[in-house]
Amino acid sequence: MAILSAARSIYFATSKRHDQLFNRYCMRPLAALFVACVAKSPITPNQLTLAGVVVFAAAAFVLIASPTHAGALVAVLVIEVAYLLDCADGMLARHKKIASQVGHLFDFFTDELKAVMLTGALGVHLYRRGGLGFDGNAWTPHDPRFLLATVLAVGLIGSATSLTNFTRRPELTGKETPVEAHYETLATEPARSAARRVAGWVKTFLQFLTHYPSHIYLFALAGRLDVFFWLYALLNGLYLASGWLGLFRRFGRFSA
Repeated sequence: MAILSAARSIYFATSKRHDQLFNRYCMRPLAALFVACVAKSPITPNQLTLAGVVVFAAAAFVLIASPTHAGALVAVLVIEVAYLLDCADGMLARHKKIASQVGHLFDFFTDELKAVMLTGALGVHLYRRGGLGFDGNAWTPHDPRFLLATVLAVGLIGSATSLTNFTRRPELTGKETPVEAHYETLATEPARSAARRVAGWVKTFLQFLTHYPSHIYLFALAGRLDVFFWLYALLNGLYLASGWLGLFRRFGRFSA
C-alpha cells in the first residue's frame, strides 16, 4: 500500500499540463508505480532513457525476425514497455528535482532515434510478411517495393527529425532550450473562432496519429501494421512539407 500511495503522489507531482490521453490515464500511472519502486535506488533518469533505447531495439529485432501476426503483437508489447521507460525517465527526474536541459535533449534524441528504428523495422517486417501497398493492392512477401518504401520512409522520418531539431534551435526561436518537453513550453490560447477551433481539433488528432505508442497496438491487433506504416510515413511527409514551406517563407525572401 505504501508503494501505491507513493506512486499516486509521484503521478500528481510529476504530471504535465498538456499530455496525450493515453499517457494521462494509462502509461503515466504505470510509470509512476515504476518510479515509486526505483526512486530510492541509485538508478538515474538517463539510465532509464538508455534502457528504453535497448528495449526498443529488441522490439525492432522481433519485428524483423518474426514476420507474423504473433511476432507483431510481441514486438508492440515490447515497444510499450520501452515507452513506459520513456515516460518514467522524465518523471523520475522531476521527482528527484534533477531535470536538466542536457537530459531533455538526450531524451528527445533517443525518441527520434526510436522513430527511425520503428520505421525501418516495420518496413522490413512487411517486406518479409507482405501486406497492403500504397496503391491499396496486396503486395506479396519479398516484394522489392517494400524495401524501396522503407528507404524512403526512413529518409522522411530522419529528415523530419532534422527539421524539428533545426526549427527548435534557440538561435531561431530566440528562447533558451527548455528543461521541459517542447510542447510543455508552448503558450496555449483559447480559440476565438469556429475555424480556429476546428483547426485545433485537426491538429490534436494529427498529433495523436503521429504519437504511435497511443495506438500502434490497435493496428497490431487488427493485423494492419501495413496501414500504420503508410499512415505514419504520410503524416511525417506532410509535416516535412509544411516545415519546409515555413523555411522557404523565412529564408527564401529577396533582399530589400
